[in-house]
Amino acid sequence: MANQPKVRKIPTRRCVGCGEHFAKAELIRVVRSPEGMFSLDVTGRAPGRGAYLCKNTACLQKAKKTKRLEAAFSSKIEEEVYLRLEEKLARTESAE
Repeated sequence: MANQPKVRKIPTRRCVGCGEHFAKAELIRVVRSPEGMFSLDVTGRAPGRGAYLCKNTACLQKAKKTKRLEAAFSSKIEEEVYLRLEEKLARTESAE
């Protein structure tokens, strides 16, 4: 038993848009910084409260419609923040 390879656990997170579980690396983290600014964190290491989304704008739209991002951050999110996030997400979609 001493020579068995170590099995690494792959961290999973739930998309706030569709509710599906994915490997953490497959999702994009939306972060609210300690100053209250919202941004996309592609590294997954930025400081602040985070929620995860699939890498498509459809999940962002679904999260906006059902107010799941607002629930995850326990705060109101302005329309301009959603527009900025959608624009950045569209850029990351086209880069892949």
